[in-house]
Amino acid sequence: MNNNNTLLLLFCILSSSAVVYSDGNAKIFDITHKITSQLPTFNSQKGLGHFIWLVSSIKNGSMANESEFKLGTHTGTHVDAPSHFFQKYYEEGFDVSTLSLQTLTGPVLVVDVPRNKNITAEVMKSLNIPRGVHPVLFKTLNTDRRLMHRREFASDFTGFKKDGAQWLVDNTDIKLVGIDYLSISAYVDAAPTHHILLKSREIVIVEGLNLDGIKPGKYTVHCLPLRMVGADGCPTRCILTA
Repeated sequence: MNNNNTLLLLFCILSSSAVVYSDGNAKIFDITHKITSQLPTFNSQKGLGHFIWLVSSIKNGSMANESEFKLGTHTGTHVDAPSHFFQKYYEEGFDVSTLSLQTLTGPVLVVDVPRNKNITAEVMKSLNIPRGVHPVLFKTLNTDRRLMHRREFASDFTGFKKDGAQWLVDNTDIKLVGIDYLSISAYVDAAPTHHILLKSREIVIVEGLNLDGIKPGKYTVHCLPLRMVGADGCPTRCILTA
């Protein structure tokens, strides 16, 4: 290739870490988990299982291959809409199609959570997240334990306790909060934590992120769910750029 060639050459580095694409200047980190039959699902020891099948195939004489798939709205890397934990919001139509693109894209801070701890008010205070920071992704022991790479659901995952969620609402400007397992909340605090974070309809939750190999620091995030009317959540493609 000569200097006049406008083709952007991307190198894909495949490892156990998040997939990285680079043109020599900027890097794109794919922090979305692949959807496979082995992907863990909430409260299941069997994983996702078979989720996609051909309804027409070239092999069987059709003009083209065409598939159908069936997924829960909270499969893999996904967002939560306010309607996920509030019936009132469900009836009023606050689904994933109403989530703000401005919230889902922009400068983001990745923080390392102290290991062997759920995210409490004390932990949140210790992270010293400055005012004015809107999207924050929390890298926890879940990543070290590779929980998203295990088919069996682990109820002892790391997440927000309700006091940690309340501290976030009261003392930060965070509008997008992401974590590296299937729920933002600790297992025992599922309802209260989600209620605290989703009540204002200003905070977007992203769960099931692939933060393998992602170092703490500043990036730009792009997290784009499908515009599914009526959906209380949706699998999403999330990337970081640096």
